[in-house]
Amino acid sequence: MGIWNQILQYLYIKKRDPNQPRNTYIKFMHGMNRISLLMFIVAVIIMLIKLVILPLLRKG
Repeated sequence: MGIWNQILQYLYIKKRDPNQPRNTYIKFMHGMNRISLLMFIVAVIIMLIKLVILPLLRKG
């Protein structure tokens, strides 16, 4: 499985493989990965806002 397929499954965009093993620990691991991925995306968006949009607003 490729990394993009894994990310899409974490974010519930793509359905997971029904033949894949599924137990409680794997569910917890995927949940933590989902949270960390969303926090990373939010942090990147905040950094872009601080680096790009705020300097433009201060000049104008």
